[in-house]
Amino acid sequence: MGTALVTGASSGLGEEFCWQLAAAGHNVVLVARREDKLREIADNISASMGVKTEVLPADLSVPEGRDKVVQRLRADERPVGLLVNNAGFGLGVPFRENDLEAEITALNVMVRAVMELTHAAVNAMFDRGQGAVLNVSSVAADTGMGTYSAHKAWVKAFSEGIAEELRGTGVSVTAVMPGMVNTDFHDRVETVVEDVPSISWITEEQVVEEALAAVRRRRVLVTPSIRYKVTTFATKHAPRWMVRAVTSRLPHM
Repeated sequence: MGTALVTGASSGLGEEFCWQLAAAGHNVVLVARREDKLREIADNISASMGVKTEVLPADLSVPEGRDKVVQRLRADERPVGLLVNNAGFGLGVPFRENDLEAEITALNVMVRAVMELTHAAVNAMFDRGQGAVLNVSSVAADTGMGTYSAHKAWVKAFSEGIAEELRGTGVSVTAVMPGMVNTDFHDRVETVVEDVPSISWITEEQVVEEALAAVRRRRVLVTPSIRYKVTTFATKHAPRWMVRAVTSRLPHM
């Protein structure tokens, strides 16, 4: 029985990761800003699954918050065997119209935190000869949908590069590229659910199940669901001007 640390654990995919990892017998460290929500989820998981849970309130947009999580990842007691970098959010407005501080906050959470936490985790795991990192990217990584796409493209490329560097060490890195998952993420970016075709939605359960299966198989990239595998293939092979033209009509993320 190992320990997994999940960021963005207070809702959506992060909460689902915690439940599925606990169901598989892992102890879980829950990281997010909302301590009260984290404690509620942690208590429910412990009571239902019989595993140990830890609550680590931290704001990953600021150095102090990232440092708290880095220190936990470096700890020798109850070592973390799986890091899930899930924390993230959509901006919901075009770059030109957005406040620069909001853009920097998003960059810190979805890029800088991923880098700093992964660095701490893989070094600790390397010394133990085993471990895994799972980074949540997005199918948006292959589109031109503003800074959110740029952040997720960085996560994907970063994961591939570090995975190759760590090949043969016992430490693996995986990036999952979900499509439209019906969570409160889309509420925050004001996506009108009725405007999205029903076939576009996939469940949190499916995303997390396929992502964790990929980690167990030490796969580097995984795109949950057949429909998004097809979509990803199309965006990779279509002319870039065409991809930009199509994605420009979608809601800003």
